[in-house]
Amino acid sequence: MTIQVGDTLPDVELRVMGKEGPEAVSTQALFAGKKVVLFAVPGAFTPNCSETHVPGYVTHADKIKAKGVDSIICTAVNDVFVMDAWGKTQNAEELIMLADGMGDFAKAVGLEKDLTAVQFGVRSQRYAMIINDGKLELLNVDEGGADKSSAETILASL
Repeated sequence: MTIQVGDTLPDVELRVMGKEGPEAVSTQALFAGKKVVLFAVPGAFTPNCSETHVPGYVTHADKIKAKGVDSIICTAVNDVFVMDAWGKTQNAEELIMLADGMGDFAKAVGLEKDLTAVQFGVRSQRYAMIINDGKLELLNVDEGGADKSSAETILASL
């Protein structure tokens, strides 16, 4: 079942790239006491994600944070090395590039997508969330494209 507005986000251990290498981080630590914009993409380095989705959040990061957002997180079902390399190519220093390598978070919030027919395996749907102190305030899921989960749409919703 897909997470609903008002629900508490599940606590899942994921990975980020730290100064010494991959580090475990819990979603509870990322969300507790903070206002967070989290957006998910089907895969790092994919065309729409690299050409439109992430660049929008990079461009609008200051405006989003000026609305009281503590963190902007990009997640995908990719490993931490891929997410780190992708963040560097996207100049995404203002974003947390969160690796959901096994799709545990996508599954826990009910937003996984089976793309085995095109050799991608199980990935994440494209979506964006506004999370306030661990509770879901807004969920926009895209059926195609990235309009509902774009930085511009989320900025207008803050």
